[in-house]
Parts: sequence; structure tokens; C-alpha cells
Amino acid sequence: MGEVVEDAQKNLNVSILTIEQQEKLRQFKIQTRINNETYLRAHPEVDEIIGDFLRHLLVKKPSDIREFAADHFSSLSDPSDSVSKENSETD
Repeated sequence: MGEVVEDAQKNLNVSILTIEQQEKLRQFKIQTRINNETYLRAHPEVDEIIGDFLRHLLVKKPSDIREFAADHFSSLSDPSDSVSKENSETD
């Protein structure tokens, strides 16, 4: 995943920014990463939610991943729906 970010950064034309703008952008990226890491550490349930999604994705191998993701995450808003789906999967 780090390689993807590095490749994307190489393709950005930051040379059109002033030195001050480049520094502000760099600081913004650093602060965003810190904020994201802080949030994820404070909310371990995010790891469980993503792990659950990936397990289902790899087991079911849907042809339309976007539709599968939309269905999967929309079912999280209705806990009774996900319980009934789990029960039907084990039958």
C-alpha cells in the first residue's frame, strides 16, 4: 500500500506550488496521518469492521465489489438485518 501512495505522490505536480504552499501541504499531510492514526487507535472496532468485510469479500468473491460493499456496510446500520443474514448463511 505504501508503494501506491508513493506512486501517487510522484505523479502530483507540486512544483506549481510555492515553497510556502508545499510546506503547508506537507504539514497538512503529516497532521492528517497523525489524526487518522489517533482515531484508529481510539476505535479498535474499525479494525473489526474492515476485517469482517474483507473476510466476507474473500469468501463470496462478488463480481461487483462496489455493490457488495454498499450492501455489506448498509446492513451495519440495521443490526437485526445482519443477524438474520448470519443465521441464513449458517443454515
